Amino acid sequence: MTRIHFAENVRARFFTRKNGVSEGDFASLNCSIRAGDDPAKVRENMRRVAKHCGVTVEKLFVLHQHHSTDVVVIDRNEPFAKTPFADALVTKVPNVCLGIKTADCAPVLLADEEAGVVAAAHAGWRGAFGGILENTVKTMLSLGADASRITALVGPCIAPQSYEVGEDMRREFLQADLKSDLFFVPVGSGKYRFDLPGFVLARLERLGIGSGEWVNEDTYALESEYFSYRRSSQKGRQCGRQISVIGLLDDRLF
Repeated sequence: MTRIHFAENVRARFFTRKNGVSEGDFASLNCSIRAGDDPAKVRENMRRVAKHCGVTVEKLFVLHQHHSTDVVVIDRNEPFAKTPFADALVTKVPNVCLGIKTADCAPVLLADEEAGVVAAAHAGWRGAFGGILENTVKTMLSLGADASRITALVGPCIAPQSYEVGEDMRREFLQADLKSDLFFVPVGSGKYRFDLPGFVLARLERLGIGSGEWVNEDTYALESEYFSYRRSSQKGRQCGRQISVIGLLDDRLF
């Protein structure tokens, strides 16, 4: 698992697909029941993730993600009565963790250390294009964060060299903003390489955040490390999901 430090009281981790109990296409740290894995194995994987994060699994908040621009605020440390459908979580509650599940889309972890506000967002191209990052930062500001103090880390996701898209997607981006052409590199026959992490970072920079970077790990290329929906689909296999986690923790167990 990739360990990233924001600050002493803000801990974040991008988990790989290793060190779990799932088998077959889901081997081994699959964190999604909806992907089709054995629910008991997924629950054990989530328990392991929570333990590594220094919390109980009840304090690890996740979502039913659906490529939306919806953001949920965690304002207490009690589990959801029902898991909401959304694509970002924001909190200033200590000793809880926020988790985002991905398999090519970009997990984005954000923090304003001084204000004690953290967030986790799921940014596929549809969510990033639609405004999930803008809504996440806006929600952080509503809880006392300052954009200039926000640090963002874009986790393992599909890299430009692995992400071939068609003219229809490029056209949709250009209709919204001609500058989006910077993130499409032509490769012939109406095909382009799309720079998802670059696009995500550009959206964050436009919001005036203090700093942002990508961890520079390609989920498609690194098969032993990460699940990749595109790679699995091309091979006719099922695909698990890795998880990325951030929290405001008093202890040092992260």
